[in-house]
Amino acid sequence: MGYRAGEYGCIVVGAGHAGVEAALASARMGVKTLLLTISLDTIAFMPCNPSIGGPAKGHVVREIDALGGEMGRNIDKTYLQMRMLNIGKGPAVHALRAQADKFEYQREMKKTIENTPNLTLKQAMVEQLIVEDNRVKGVITKSGAEYYSETVVLTTGTYLRGRIIIGDLIYESGPNNQQPSVKLSENLRELGFELVRFKTGTPPRVHRDTIDFSKMEIQPGDEVPRAFSFDTTEYRSEQIPCWLTYTNFLTHSIINNNLHRAPMFSGVIEGTGPRYCPSIEDKVVRFHDKPRHQIFLEPEGEHTKEMYVQGFSTSLPEDVQIKMLRTLPGLEKAEIMRPGYAIEYDVIVPTQLKPTLETKKIKNLFTAGQLNGTSGYEEAAGQGLMAGINAALRVLGKDPLILDRSQAYIGVLIDDLVTKGTNEPYRLLTSRAEYRLLLRHDNADLRLREIGYQIGLIDEERYQRFLEKKRKIEAEISRLKQEKVKPTPEIQQILRELGTAELNNAVDLATLLRRPEINYSVIERISPSTEKLTPEVKEQVEIQVKYVGYIEKQLQQVEKMKKVEAKKIPEWVDYNKISGISSEAREKLNKIQPLNIGQASRISGVSPADISMLLIYIEQGKKEMEIK
Repeated sequence: MGYRAGEYGCIVVGAGHAGVEAALASARMGVKTLLLTISLDTIAFMPCNPSIGGPAKGHVVREIDALGGEMGRNIDKTYLQMRMLNIGKGPAVHALRAQADKFEYQREMKKTIENTPNLTLKQAMVEQLIVEDNRVKGVITKSGAEYYSETVVLTTGTYLRGRIIIGDLIYESGPNNQQPSVKLSENLRELGFELVRFKTGTPPRVHRDTIDFSKMEIQPGDEVPRAFSFDTTEYRSEQIPCWLTYTNFLTHSIINNNLHRAPMFSGVIEGTGPRYCPSIEDKVVRFHDKPRHQIFLEPEGEHTKEMYVQGFSTSLPEDVQIKMLRTLPGLEKAEIMRPGYAIEYDVIVPTQLKPTLETKKIKNLFTAGQLNGTSGYEEAAGQGLMAGINAALRVLGKDPLILDRSQAYIGVLIDDLVTKGTNEPYRLLTSRAEYRLLLRHDNADLRLREIGYQIGLIDEERYQRFLEKKRKIEAEISRLKQEKVKPTPEIQQILRELGTAELNNAVDLATLLRRPEINYSVIERISPSTEKLTPEVKEQVEIQVKYVGYIEKQLQQVEKMKKVEAKKIPEWVDYNKISGISSEAREKLNKIQPLNIGQASRISGVSPADISMLLIYIEQGKKEMEIK
């Protein structure tokens, strides 16, 4: 028999990277929140790569921080190494990546949750949703506890009917041998949700003392202090390096000779795996003409000997894993501490969600993270934050928050999921963002901090610091546009040293800064600001001045698109009554139920001709209503 165990404004199920962000956001916005997890020992756990960030993913972490989320602040307290990637390219693709101490990351996040007002943390296995009249009312746990709430956020990760596969060894399990969640998956099917099967994998972990690092290339962290959070002021003094080695002909031969034992190719694995993070056996088969693949050895923590073999994800039997590993330079005597494995799990087809991440089928039920078909901690955390915000806004009786594609990578991610769906674990890439020059790593606070403050996730002190930074950027750009530099002998000498043309007459400092050979440090030599400017302010000034033409062009594109996005699709629209649209478009429009013309135009299978017919139908309907 069940028993009534408590009432809350919001219940979050699952305490992975999505769940912790959802719960913290809801509680910080003033909503009484309950966070339920299968195990208190795996909060914000990293079952796969012990790192945060990278291309597009690092952008998301900065956006989470700008909105008032926790991931950036947590990794800044617990990283082993920090590197800025793609610094040889333009600012749109610069991406920060941190190697995490996975155990410290987990401990620090648990501490934050335990010390957050309005937030209750409990260990429990949720097996059923309480639903009345297509509206969620709470959850029931394995022990029979009934928790009631106004909203529920599901962030179950890879636990739904989880199944681990290592060669011929197959058993039901969540990641890292945790309990799987079976009954909740069955309950979701009973409630009418369409679920599909996805797969992800992880590489073996090897003992540090059995590695010969002299045969590998060292990968140190950046000497320049860096951080994900805009509020971080303290940095790690000594960073721990990673190491690079490569596969070779012998590695590939062992893999090819054992493909009959690979679950991926023998039909044992049902789920679709991630295209952008394939297993080593998949890489060798797909890129058979490539003589070698990069493999990184990454520490899992400061106080453990476990090393993560990045790029070597596999589900081959353990005896094959050890043979493969020992062909790699530096790993000839490697000892496996944990074998690599594949994990299959159930996923909700994300086109069943609204752009708020609320399910279309059941009111007040939100889903986020790998449950929605994404891969990666960062994508999960970004969704979790938005689901938690929107669940809290629903409880508070306020309008939802939807970030559009021109505002944030989080907006791109969610729009892609709910509009296009995904037939494989979705990974965010910079190429998915059409406005990536605007959605840079460096300006996430300028894009989103105001929103974080308005919804109550950014406190007054942090907001005032942001306003001061913004003021300094604007003031310095204004000064550079107004202040002229004359062609004096000293100036001409500086320009000659830099290999750039001398001045014929006086020019403003902004014009001078736009030259490819000149950066802000040169401007400081010529005419320093009277104000003390931080490196972040200087970076913003340089980017905004140098790329002004490109930025303005993208802003014009955004304005043009906003006119299309602004055309809302009325609720009375019946796609079955629109003549002239294709049957595929009719089926997809009925399924997705887009909010506006912009979203409708991004649905695969909906052509420009279909959109034209939809617009005509809406206009005719409006005229008929006016006549009535």
